[in-house]
Amino acid sequence: MLDEANYTPRLKSIYADTIRPAMKEEFGYKNDMMIPRLDKIVLNIGCGAAAVRDSKKAKSAQGDLTLIAGQKALTTIAKKSIAGFRVREEMPMGAKVTLRGNRMYEFLDRLTTIAMPRIRDFRGVSGKSFDGRGNYAMGLKEHLVFPEIDFDKIDENWGMDIVIATTAKTDDEAKALLKAFNMPFNS
Repeated sequence: MLDEANYTPRLKSIYADTIRPAMKEEFGYKNDMMIPRLDKIVLNIGCGAAAVRDSKKAKSAQGDLTLIAGQKALTTIAKKSIAGFRVREEMPMGAKVTLRGNRMYEFLDRLTTIAMPRIRDFRGVSGKSFDGRGNYAMGLKEHLVFPEIDFDKIDENWGMDIVIATTAKTDDEAKALLKAFNMPFNS
């Protein structure tokens, strides 16, 4: 069994040993606290029309997201009723989870080394999906690329949003940080 108190994820130690000094030299930071770091990773699955037809679909998405993240996912609910889509207020519509600390580094490691290579016809992720403040957003068409999901027990294939929030002030700094973490950018 893993002793979480003394365990340091592989990417966290790589960040401390090699990425931080390289970033400090490349961008000329005067203070160590100015060096960008990962803040959090937010995962989201929206069920959409499937949740309207069957209320158990949101529960299924929550279970799958909990397996992927290694942390209990929250059910997201509709804020407003929309008659045209048959959505009622407070209806479960999907699931989300926010990862910080060691779980965040473990997830990023599994995403870049295991899940992304399993994507069919994968040519890298877009280098233009930054928000101007150093945060990166991407989407996956299927959550089946994660090894935690058992293909035989799946009832529906979900898409997934992944937002990586950093403390970088600019997109260039954030892109350099994510490249150092082996994020496969195509541009």
